[in-house]
Amino acid sequence: MRRVSMATRDELLTALTGRYQSSRRQEKGRILDEFAAMTGHHRKHAMRLLRAGACDRRNGPRPHRRLYDDAVREALIVLWEASDRICGKRLKALIPTLVPAMERHGHLDLSPAIRAALLAVSAATIDRALRLQRERAGASPRRRSSPSALRRSIPVRTFADWGDPPPGYIEADLVAHSGPTAAGSFVQTLVLTDIATGWTECAPLIVREQMVLIGVLDQLRAMMPFPLLGFDVDNDTVFMNETVRDYCRDAGITLTRCRPYRKNDQAHIEQKNGAVVRRIVGYRRLEGMEAARELARLYATTRLFVNAFQPSFKLIEKDRDGARVRKRYHPPMTPCDRLLRDPHTSEETRRQVEILRADLDPVRLLAEIREQQRTLVAIADGTAASGVRAAPVPIDAFLAGLRVAWQTGEVRPTAQNKPKQKRGRRRPDPLAAVSNELQAWFEADPSRSGGELLARLQTVHPGRYPDALLRTVQRRLKSWRSAMATALVFGMPVAEGQAGTPSGVFR
Repeated sequence: MRRVSMATRDELLTALTGRYQSSRRQEKGRILDEFAAMTGHHRKHAMRLLRAGACDRRNGPRPHRRLYDDAVREALIVLWEASDRICGKRLKALIPTLVPAMERHGHLDLSPAIRAALLAVSAATIDRALRLQRERAGASPRRRSSPSALRRSIPVRTFADWGDPPPGYIEADLVAHSGPTAAGSFVQTLVLTDIATGWTECAPLIVREQMVLIGVLDQLRAMMPFPLLGFDVDNDTVFMNETVRDYCRDAGITLTRCRPYRKNDQAHIEQKNGAVVRRIVGYRRLEGMEAARELARLYATTRLFVNAFQPSFKLIEKDRDGARVRKRYHPPMTPCDRLLRDPHTSEETRRQVEILRADLDPVRLLAEIREQQRTLVAIADGTAASGVRAAPVPIDAFLAGLRVAWQTGEVRPTAQNKPKQKRGRRRPDPLAAVSNELQAWFEADPSRSGGELLARLQTVHPGRYPDALLRTVQRRLKSWRSAMATALVFGMPVAEGQAGTPSGVFR
């Protein structure tokens, strides 16, 4: 039987105490049986609780068990303040050094009893005794997150633990299509990649919820050419929950997790997040059912193109020599080829994969991907009418365009090619009319600051140059000083704004 929480036990105790104390013997026995069965308490302990009522077993101090009086607590406060308010564990270690040091300099005069108590007090007692002082001083204790029992029950698997598994052991991750901001609701992609073959499956999630995740995972399992044997995830709560754990247990799937904040433990899936999802979908914000449906269409085509016609490298070994890392890879192969050559693959699976790949046209698949990408971009940018898809390009025209596509640069519609803006001035120079005058004042007295030059400029030309131009004058002054320093060092004039070493210096 699953026991109730401590808060529920207290509520039951409060509700049953009065009834228990006013009942006769037989009725007390029935109440006691119910209370012990629901809370899991021993019968004797439950009896003591019901006799005492909603007792103060955890609420407030217990004077009869108190070992340290107010004098010890006052001394602890002084020591805590003198140690710059450190925590109880650190203060416990410091007391044998701090007390003699303060006594030597006349800052502390303790009786032998208090001194012995301070040396014997535990770190937990120090924290309890100083709780009120910490709260009033605004020093809230740092929250330490401890792994839940469920998370502790799931074993950790690192990158080095994989070895050479058969097809079916996959890494999983979620990719958020939130755009520039994570506010609100947006579509996410569940990505699965097989360790042995690199086979990759993707599917959109309209909401980030474990039941939706399980439903999508069921569909992806039916599409994969091999059974799902292992499911390695990160520590996200959408994976770390009873729903996913029970699903894997019932399906005979080994559930493992990576270490927190160690992305290299899931290097396979992290690579596919960029090479497949971000390369195909991009970084736009996707939200709503229409975007999720179009993303599902795009992934249905992408999985065929990526797994059948996109070779990838697979690491053999990695050697580290000091700061230098040498990596050796297998020859690049497509996931289909790796699956066909794997000795664990059954003959039936090989036959199905060969039949599937024989019917695929890579050019037609790529044309469909481009069409679905254009539709997805139009939905994300809000330029498409509801339910309207981009017009498909005839396959002959698409094939002809492949010969000259390189001339136009990036061809993926989902890639956001923002033109690079040239750095520099983007508005008229407010000091153009007096630049020579300012430079003459600087050359007459190079020690003047930008504020002094601006103040003189405001005196000579009242009302024309506000205080907001101070940063502009300072930048101008910086360039003049740099030019002057270069001329002094190398004995030659340097034009304003010129950078680098003067020609001929190292000839």
